[in-house]
Amino acid sequence: MDKEVSSLKHLFVTVFLSNFAIMVVNPAIIDITMDAICPSQDKCSLAIYLSGFQQAIVGLGSMLLMPLIGNLSDVYGRKALLTIPVTLLIFPSVIMAYRRTTNYFYAYYVVRTLTGMVSDTGIQCLPIAYAADCMPEGKRASAIGIVAGVGSAAFVCSTFAVRFLSTAQIFLISSISSSAAAIYMTIFLEDTNRHINTDEDPVNQPILLANNANECTSDSSPKNIPPFYHVICLLKSSTTLLLATAISFLYGLAEGGIQTPFLYFLRARFGYNKDNLAVLMLICYGGATFTQLILVPRLAPIIGEETILCLALIAGFSNMLIDSIAWVAWVPYVVALFPMFLFLAKPALQSIVSKQVGPNEQGIAQGCISGISSFANILSPFIYSPLTDLFLSERAPFNYPGFSMFCIGLAWLIAIIPSVMIRFGTCDSRRKIRDILC
Repeated sequence: MDKEVSSLKHLFVTVFLSNFAIMVVNPAIIDITMDAICPSQDKCSLAIYLSGFQQAIVGLGSMLLMPLIGNLSDVYGRKALLTIPVTLLIFPSVIMAYRRTTNYFYAYYVVRTLTGMVSDTGIQCLPIAYAADCMPEGKRASAIGIVAGVGSAAFVCSTFAVRFLSTAQIFLISSISSSAAAIYMTIFLEDTNRHINTDEDPVNQPILLANNANECTSDSSPKNIPPFYHVICLLKSSTTLLLATAISFLYGLAEGGIQTPFLYFLRARFGYNKDNLAVLMLICYGGATFTQLILVPRLAPIIGEETILCLALIAGFSNMLIDSIAWVAWVPYVVALFPMFLFLAKPALQSIVSKQVGPNEQGIAQGCISGISSFANILSPFIYSPLTDLFLSERAPFNYPGFSMFCIGLAWLIAIIPSVMIRFGTCDSRRKIRDILC
């Protein structure tokens, strides 16, 4: 790891601890939800719809808040805004660590829904903006890939931990991890400077260096711009950003489908429990950790983020196509290797977006893309939850229990079209300071 990437070590630790706190509860939450709502049942429509409703509300909140939070991070600093989602992670886990009765489950459900609007997406997009601040464009894809890889590594470690922890211990460990993340970043993580040094080479120098205030083409600053208006201006400023928006929407639509409906499909179809899901996720994220930490830094300079994005989307469609026609319980384990390439799509897209905007816009750009993805997450449960319930029941119009899984993969297949249309211009992001472009 070179010196510039190693300078992000405190960010990596914060990302790891935060993602560990989120992900360690995922394999257990399906069983907890079923036990609280439909005890002693393998199929439960209410649990599917309740989880889908939570996902939709979290997506709606994220859609509205992420561009604002990203914009505020451009103004007040990445660290200050990153502290908010990291701290909010603590509260839901504390509730379930204390007690797991039905009433406490509903309390957890409400608190997790409210805090998830900020924490789920905030912990994903703000570290990307932080890394973009600290890296020159030539190394930005590698840094973003490593940030994503650290998140995947957290998932692998959390999945291992779930295998050896009771349900009570899972939420206790989650509480400790989220608290440690908040304390660690407060002490060790330094904020970035998001300006340009025009005396240095604009391609090879990190963009966190200070610049002369006269570089701005307008006296206005992000503080004076309504976030929604700034988002529209940003999207209109580049064809690549418009295409990235379409990809983010389609990716988020499919991603929302594998968050809850896919897990209920596996439980209903093959009787998967907490341990089965943990093993499946371990395979997925173990491969993703390898590709994000090892392959992306080596492949991105050679074949480019656009090619990586296309290959990742093809892998996603192939994965869901095979899962939809799975005939025995071991098939999902075998095809779980496809996500090791699918999970390259998001860091590739984030790297593409980061190169289209200036250093004073990294936060709002990443927040905008995350917000679009969250909007797709709102729609996803309304599409895939009823579809999953229908085709797993006796009311299915034809015998294809995995039809909803095929539809999830179809969204990734369609996303390939705008991904192949993306072409970079010759102007690099360091010269694109659009504090008020339109």
